[in-house]
Amino acid sequence: MDARPQALLLSAYRAASHAAWADWLLASQPGFAWQRLELPGRHFRWRIRGNPLSWLDALPQEPPALIVATSMVDLATLKGLHPRLAGVPTLYYFHENQFAYPRQAGQFDSVDPQMVQLYGALAADKVAFNSAFNREAFLEGVQALLDRLPDQLPAAVCERIRNKSTVCPVPIEPITPAAKPVPPLIAWNHRWEYDKAPETFTAAMLDLDARGVRFELALLGWRADPPHPALQQLRDRLSHRIVLDGRVERETYRDTLARASVVVSTSVHEFEGLGVLEAASGGARPLVPDGLCYREQYPATHRYAPGDPAALADRLQCWLAGEMPPPVDVAAWSGTRLQPRWQALLAGIIGNPD
Repeated sequence: MDARPQALLLSAYRAASHAAWADWLLASQPGFAWQRLELPGRHFRWRIRGNPLSWLDALPQEPPALIVATSMVDLATLKGLHPRLAGVPTLYYFHENQFAYPRQAGQFDSVDPQMVQLYGALAADKVAFNSAFNREAFLEGVQALLDRLPDQLPAAVCERIRNKSTVCPVPIEPITPAAKPVPPLIAWNHRWEYDKAPETFTAAMLDLDARGVRFELALLGWRADPPHPALQQLRDRLSHRIVLDGRVERETYRDTLARASVVVSTSVHEFEGLGVLEAASGGARPLVPDGLCYREQYPATHRYAPGDPAALADRLQCWLAGEMPPPVDVAAWSGTRLQPRWQALLAGIIGNPD
């Protein structure tokens, strides 16, 4: 019989960083006997509200010593439907939060996902966020929501959550730096979607090209079909600059980031920015908007005015002309450094700090 404490991981949306984090957590914390329940990363609104129904008959009959649930999990409803789990020590983990996620034009707006996360944070024994920015954005969003509600509200809701919260990032797997090519390679490794503002990146690249700056482009990251107009514009006008364009195998992706001189973000929302952190671990200089999670990761020399293609192009022109700053040390986000932090966090929740 396994003498280790039983732990249950609940992840209601297995996609991208959620999946990588879940795999890493179970592999890096062998002191627990893990059982995991995950749901596919699709049908977002159904997942965030429907996971208690999807798991109605799947949860273990014997209460585990610990539950770790992501913020896509409707934890309050789950504990209500399964009274045997109500008293199990629980960590609620925020990869993101629905208060700070930007809305697309015409997108259906509902407070429901926000309420799921608010109730989940209140139902948990401990709440963890992948960045301080994520935590503050969540608490500010909660307060703004409460301020709109008419009456019958308890006192100090945000303080209750803050007092049981901590920051514990999703780890990256560091990349070994490689020789940087000439002309320099600029990498874009984000989804080609509205929340990453690829139109700002494209405008800056067209400006940089018009200035006669030498550079090449690696256009990575998920893209829809048909492609985002910003991606198509780069293909149409800067095809001579593009050395890689598409989703590639993990090894090729990491090799490309290892050769990149600069990695650029133009995001209008980013809770941890794993793609930039990975590239920075391989020696690429991050150039990111001055805001979001980036302020706690990169010095001011690596940040530019958000949404300003000219400011981005100006900084790139200086860097590529020979004023490249030194690499940024992102070792604090490596799995090696974060493993003991996660171990202490989980052990503390079940009252076993050793």
